Amino acid sequence: MNDDSFKDFVLDQLRELRGLAGRAMFGGCGLYAGEKIFGIIFKGRLYFKTTETTREAYVQRGMRPFRPNVKQRLNSYYEVPADVIEDARHLSDWAREAVTLTGK
Repeated sequence: MNDDSFKDFVLDQLRELRGLAGRAMFGGCGLYAGEKIFGIIFKGRLYFKTTETTREAYVQRGMRPFRPNVKQRLNSYYEVPADVIEDARHLSDWAREAVTLTGK
């Protein structure tokens, strides 16, 4: 699946999320709920905002933080597991959790 197809798939999976928008950013796509960024699509991978508490669910499943390049790592965004991405309801739950973190 190419990057645009993956982005379209993710946006379709999250279509019921209020105020959802995808905006181009640094070679990828930022996912917004209204004006709050809660996710990043980059090189065919999806990352959601996490906290020390919510990050554990990602780490337990072997997911890693967002690394746009070898010198940079954003520990607040972690890759979303493929099985979660494939299940629209489950993905929406994870996305809503990430959206609530954007105000903190």
